[in-house]
Amino acid sequence: MNPSTAQARVIVDELVRNTVSHVVLCPGSRNAPLSIALYDAAAAGRLQLHVRIDERGAAFLALGIAARTGRPVAVLCTSGTAAANFHPAVLEADRAGVPLIVLTADRPPEMRAAGASQVIDQHQLYGNAIRYFDELAVAERRAGQNSYWRGQICRAWNAAYGEWRCGPVHLNIPFREPLVPDVDDDGEWYESLEGRPDGARWTELPDFGALPSFVVPSARSGLVIACDTGVQAASEWAELHGWPVVSETGGIGMAGATAISSGAWLLGVEEFISRHKPEQVLCIGRPTVFRQVQRVLSDPDVEVLLVRPDSDWPAPAHNVRQVGQWFDEPSKPADPEWLASWQRADKAASAAVTEALAAEPWPSGLRLATELVDAVPEGSLLVVGSSNPTRDVALAGRLRPDVLVHRNRGVAGIDGMVSTAIGAATVHRGHSYALLGDLTFLHDASGLLTGPAEQRPDLTIVVLNDDGGGIFSLLEQGAPEHNAGFERVFGTPHGADLGALCAGYRVPHVVAETLTEFREALKPAPGLRVVEVRVDRTRHRELHARLRTAVSSAVRAV
Repeated sequence: MNPSTAQARVIVDELVRNTVSHVVLCPGSRNAPLSIALYDAAAAGRLQLHVRIDERGAAFLALGIAARTGRPVAVLCTSGTAAANFHPAVLEADRAGVPLIVLTADRPPEMRAAGASQVIDQHQLYGNAIRYFDELAVAERRAGQNSYWRGQICRAWNAAYGEWRCGPVHLNIPFREPLVPDVDDDGEWYESLEGRPDGARWTELPDFGALPSFVVPSARSGLVIACDTGVQAASEWAELHGWPVVSETGGIGMAGATAISSGAWLLGVEEFISRHKPEQVLCIGRPTVFRQVQRVLSDPDVEVLLVRPDSDWPAPAHNVRQVGQWFDEPSKPADPEWLASWQRADKAASAAVTEALAAEPWPSGLRLATELVDAVPEGSLLVVGSSNPTRDVALAGRLRPDVLVHRNRGVAGIDGMVSTAIGAATVHRGHSYALLGDLTFLHDASGLLTGPAEQRPDLTIVVLNDDGGGIFSLLEQGAPEHNAGFERVFGTPHGADLGALCAGYRVPHVVAETLTEFREALKPAPGLRVVEVRVDRTRHRELHARLRTAVSSAVRAV
């Protein structure tokens, strides 16, 4: 057996022993030893292999799988720019706390020194976005290799998942030729290549280190703000202790009598917040979408308790009082009138939004999000893209405790969302949906490319096509005084034919022109498909302003 083959077989075996059950592979020459070993392991039923030709999409596919399973997923590529294309997903995994094991093949040192093809400096390629980096020594025909290779896989797994903060790790693995098994491979090596008995890891490590730390709320008039993590747990805690709870994902995943489905609207009504300023905010995760949330967290009169932070805890005013991994019993009972006043305002705001949207002509982004959240079946997964979709879903204000939601809010970019959605849907039991903007969809259109031997999940991708950057019409750049250059540098119309693009990838596509057609298109169906809804983005700013006025008037009358 040649050294590259021995090393690859041991690495794959130890990954499996460390509970890695999904691996995403990008084809290449230098990573051939691992590719062959992974194929053999998948054929033996030891792991599930996903093959993609685009490294950027492959890494986001792995991220989607890891985010939904909560377990480390490995992603593998050859050397050179292939490794660089993993970088966006590594950054997202870092900030979102998603466990990825990034394996990059490399040329051995003598080939790098000679300026060989497909050579870049892959040492610390991802900077400080990773929890652990190591370059394995080039495999040699000598004793002691088996324990070294297995030990390094255990170190990487522990750094990605076993410590208190999950995230990406990077192993750079140089291979010398031959890169494929010998024709007369007899399996012999200088020492046994077996792992520990009974499939155990080479080094046993705890899944997580120390016991979690707790924050202790102490206010009678408190507010829970739940982000992507812990929405259900936050809802249960809030109901048990009488605190109103709002979420950056709207009502998806929230339940209980204290859930405030219109929270994103209420936090933006200055008159309401001035009369309903919480003493404490129990913030679960890292808020990224709404400026009104940031304003509450920045208020010097509000004490912030933060639970489950990622690498950098959010502190808009650098005023966080306490950080912990979970929340404990409050030291004071909640004020029942405080909760009741939030509930009255929530009822009024929700009614105002529902009435205003019902009068809106179809389609608009908010109306689309409302219909989608209402229509998805119980137990569905909803993957939401950045920019307008994540805002629209939250502002739709629908309580759906029976729906799971995923957003790439670590770096909050539009990168890799098609691949992320496919990865998350692949491991979800039940039908999945994704709501993406047109630019987000086009940015990762190659994620639709799925080979005939690869699994296609039951996923409906809804594309809100407003022919450009509709989010900017809601920001300062979209104000009338900036109209002169808006379309060229912010609106960026593209005129792309999404149907033709989907046809090229052999993915079913339909344009839903009427509300009836949209509702019909959302009915669960097997396989991957795209539903396009074309929206006029020139109406976004006016509609949001009208809804803000309606909510303010309704809340003021309570």
